[in-house]
Amino acid sequence: IQQLFNLFKELSTDKKREVGKELNVLSKYAEEVYRSTKIELEEMATSSSDLDLTLPGIQDFIGSEHSVRQTIKQMIEIFKKMGFSVAEGPEVEDEYHNFDALNFPPNHPARDMQDTFFIENKFDTVVLRTHTSPVQIRMMENVKPPIRAIMPGRVYRNETLDSTHLAEFHQIEGLYIDKNVTMAELKATMMHFARVMYGEDIEFRFRASFFPFTEPSAELDIRTKYSNKWMEIVGCGMVHPNVLKAGGIDPEEYSGYAFGFGVERITMAKTQLDDIRKLYENDVRVLSQF
Repeated sequence: IQQLFNLFKELSTDKKREVGKELNVLSKYAEEVYRSTKIELEEMATSSSDLDLTLPGIQDFIGSEHSVRQTIKQMIEIFKKMGFSVAEGPEVEDEYHNFDALNFPPNHPARDMQDTFFIENKFDTVVLRTHTSPVQIRMMENVKPPIRAIMPGRVYRNETLDSTHLAEFHQIEGLYIDKNVTMAELKATMMHFARVMYGEDIEFRFRASFFPFTEPSAELDIRTKYSNKWMEIVGCGMVHPNVLKAGGIDPEEYSGYAFGFGVERITMAKTQLDDIRKLYENDVRVLSQF
């Protein structure tokens, strides 16, 4: 505005009358805005406020994916690289797919109410699946060999809760069916998985075992450099001929192997947790480590 007044001196007498009036209006307006703004800022500076500017800032806590979900993703990636696809199935199953087709005899203890959650149904016997093996039967019924797939999912058993058992947990099972599949291929697959998941320096051992749906059957134990204890991580074996027949596959022409991992136990071995219940107690001190 002061620069405009300096230029005002150079105007003619007629122009000075016209421009001078407008300059005076502009000057008074600017002075009034300055004065009112100054008063407002001074009042704000002296007024009390609930905001304490000396307090530290509020930290944003970023969550992380649950360690069990991390393990599932890692396991899926390992088996995908070995040529396995991923299949899923219902968590509420009929008794045929959960037991009968998997060669469980009618009097098998797993059918008892102490081990299985049965659902009231007037038309059929329905259960919360006790393993993801029913997905294997459904694949055999709908897919012609060769079949190479894993089946991740949640399963349910009427277990007493302790440091190694839950009533609701996760499994990843696998199935490979083709001509001339051997036990040696099964062992090589399990050993490769264990080395990729836990490192080349782990120890492992196969123990003979029994499962109604495989014959012969085995369990794989591992021991890491962080622990002197052996931990069983997978049950496996060659698919029983009766199971192949139930899935509509000729056991004289095809053979195969199957395996089943408890994801929580895999996570325990990987994270060195000593109690499976710690995974689901929502203790931030535990979960924030992963």
